[in-house]
Amino acid sequence: MVKVIVLFFSTLFIGLFAQETKQNFHNYFYDQRRSFFEAMPIEKNEIIMLGNSITNCANWEELFPNKRIKNRGISGDITLGVLDRMDEIVKRKPKKIFILIGINDISLKIDKSIILTNYQGIITKIKTESPKTTVYIQSILPTNDAFDTFKNHQGKMHIIKEVNLELEKLAKANEVVFLNIFPAFLDEQGKMSKQYTNDGLHLLGSGYLLWASLIKKYI
Repeated sequence: MVKVIVLFFSTLFIGLFAQETKQNFHNYFYDQRRSFFEAMPIEKNEIIMLGNSITNCANWEELFPNKRIKNRGISGDITLGVLDRMDEIVKRKPKKIFILIGINDISLKIDKSIILTNYQGIITKIKTESPKTTVYIQSILPTNDAFDTFKNHQGKMHIIKEVNLELEKLAKANEVVFLNIFPAFLDEQGKMSKQYTNDGLHLLGSGYLLWASLIKKYI
């Protein structure tokens, strides 16, 4: 009986948390950009870059010209926000999907288990509804707490590393590709190098050039 009661309240808590989080990821920018994505025509053999502001802020078509590459980044997005908009992604039956999401979850103190559950949902959705798509999970990038612009994202490098380790395991279990791009962005102190960021979270042009060089052979 005690186990049943505990399970009931645990389920209730998760449900309430999910509802609250769902309200959090819906904002004017999210809904505007999502609406734009849903209105765009579908091309064959598309390559989807899926994530948050770090993906959103790149001009991927300039980094990879002559590729049918589509930016599906939304600033401020979290794993649940990505999971919620996967219908638009899978209906395109893209050739490849590159995923980078999770740092905003960490900043919001969303439990690691929920992040991984949402990731599993994303992968399952792709494998079920677009089985010919090759999936690439990219490690969450480091931050640099020398900057105070995004305070909620700082001081959590240990969690980033823990989530990245779990994402690598998740990728292996689901037979998708894990790209560990995290180390390439580190300075000698083990933080995001100031060569690649001016706010401790987002990337400068040099950071995008580095990122592009790391995934070029997979594109």
